[in-house]
Amino acid sequence: MRSVPARPVRLIDGLVGATTLNHLVSPIILYAACGLGALGVALALPKRTFSPFIVGGIIAAIAFGLLMIGLGVATPADQRPNILFYVFAGIALLASLRVITHPRPIYAALYFVLTILASSGLYLLLTAEFMAFALIIVYAGAILITYLFVIMLATETPSADEMDTLNDYDRFAREPIAATIAGFVLLGALTTVLSTGAAKALPETRLATVNGQQISLLTRKVETVLRDTRDATGKPLLAAGETVASVEGGENGIIKIAGEAGSVTRTIPRAEWPADVTVENIEGVAFTLIGAHPGAIEIAGIILLMAMLGAVVLARKKVDIDEAATHEAMNVLGEKAPGAAQ
Repeated sequence: MRSVPARPVRLIDGLVGATTLNHLVSPIILYAACGLGALGVALALPKRTFSPFIVGGIIAAIAFGLLMIGLGVATPADQRPNILFYVFAGIALLASLRVITHPRPIYAALYFVLTILASSGLYLLLTAEFMAFALIIVYAGAILITYLFVIMLATETPSADEMDTLNDYDRFAREPIAATIAGFVLLGALTTVLSTGAAKALPETRLATVNGQQISLLTRKVETVLRDTRDATGKPLLAAGETVASVEGGENGIIKIAGEAGSVTRTIPRAEWPADVTVENIEGVAFTLIGAHPGAIEIAGIILLMAMLGAVVLARKKVDIDEAATHEAMNVLGEKAPGAAQ
């Protein structure tokens, strides 16, 4: 059991007192690190001319170190991450760099697995075990296997004399400068939004409406939280025999408590709600994907299926051509063989 902590009335937990970017890292350091990282990645990408991958990797590492120093300076000593954060973050960044710079798709896919594993380690440090294992199961499992399957079917098999020959789209980056600029501008913008909070990006009235609709469907969760939480006198907020009749979210939301007879006996105003009576991030993901946009999952599955079918068609055409060429060669050899019918 736990006591009710003092908490302000708010629309969604975590939005009151939203931090600024200065609380996380200096904006100058953040954007300078993004600029250096973009330069390093642009140099490391394979190009038709000289590609200084080592120089690009060193510049990208300097950018990563600059960002880590900025995070360490802005964060109090007792709140700084442990050494595992830097290990996982460094592995993830280096592996992701090789994903987009390695000329062979198969090796790039293997580096992608390493990136996923390192990212899962970061999720574990955040005590987000579900996200960590979901990332491994979904990306390092199903999607990566599909990706490798498509690559192996769609990639032309080299001849015995040209084992190291690759297509131009595998050897060289198509638009390295434009892709790098777009990626790091997006990275800087997302970091700014995440550090300042969702309240800066969406109107509070919209957030309150969404939270109210979602929390009203989690009556069993609210009931469990109320049974495990005690008030100032030591009594649970939900006594034996009582149940949660309904939950109304929003700034002026209330929880209606029903007695043994099923009728509403009392209400709990929003100001007295426990801190755990809120929609967690994973629950919001479930409401968004399954409740609001279930078609997105189906569309993603259809896209993957179409990719596999396209690879099979390309591979089948190549097999048909090879069989026809083999047939023709056998006929030619048969005609030139000694004793063949004239």
